[in-house]
Amino acid sequence: MIGFVGIALIFVMVFGGYLAAGGKMGIILKSLPFEFTMIGGAAAGAFVISNDMASIKHTVKDVKKVFKGPKWKPDDYRDLLCLLFELIRQARQNAVALEEHIESPEDSPIFQRYPNILADSEAIELICDTLRSASMNYDDPHQVEEVLEKRMEANLHHALHSSHALQSMADGLPALGIVAAVLGVIKTMGSIDQPPEILGKMIGGALVGTFLGVFLAYGLVGPFSAKVKSVTEEEAHFYQLIREVLVANLYNHSVNICIEVGRQNTPGPHRPSFNDLEEALKELKKAAA
Repeated sequence: MIGFVGIALIFVMVFGGYLAAGGKMGIILKSLPFEFTMIGGAAAGAFVISNDMASIKHTVKDVKKVFKGPKWKPDDYRDLLCLLFELIRQARQNAVALEEHIESPEDSPIFQRYPNILADSEAIELICDTLRSASMNYDDPHQVEEVLEKRMEANLHHALHSSHALQSMADGLPALGIVAAVLGVIKTMGSIDQPPEILGKMIGGALVGTFLGVFLAYGLVGPFSAKVKSVTEEEAHFYQLIREVLVANLYNHSVNICIEVGRQNTPGPHRPSFNDLEEALKELKKAAA
């Protein structure tokens, strides 16, 4: 919702200020379709050249984050800690039974209690792969921790590609606006024999290209890139939490200590209180009894 408010504010302030200063929208509206076709079309073409089809689809999908915000909500972080609590406790009580859950998580009653997490393949794969690694009896837990660190760095690098692609487009838009403006000036020079009032409108129309390129770059595409990056990095905390809890488990800390490590590493706005999490864990213990 805040994304729509920001876009509306940009348009109201820019064009409202222009009209308040006595500007006329007629010349902008007349030139806008042609200038936008040149600038937007060239930017889209450059974007397609710079990215493969998977990256293009990924970027289009990630633009929705500007309006929807982060995928993971406070309840999801609490549910994740509860899920990890159940899995670690199961691993301590019966490692053989745990294999059934991590080999077929979609059929696991433990995972099915948390549908939002189960629907995220990256989270499920990270949990199952790490628990599977723990069952291999690594001599040094640092080995698993290092593997997880590299895996998460690679995943975050891939997830941030959408932001980088949008920022590259934003960086190129002002130059494309100048290209459109130069073409407009060339057109004007071809009509140099026209009276000043006509030449003035033609030059004004050409300058719309420069305006549009800068406006799109710094008013829309650039902020979109920044927002996508911010949301992606915030969502990455969810997966980092999985790593923190399961690495603590590798060091054979008690189950409650592992979960508290996770709670302490949860981002502040999403961190469940100690009492709320304790109540949720008590309910799980009662259900299992």
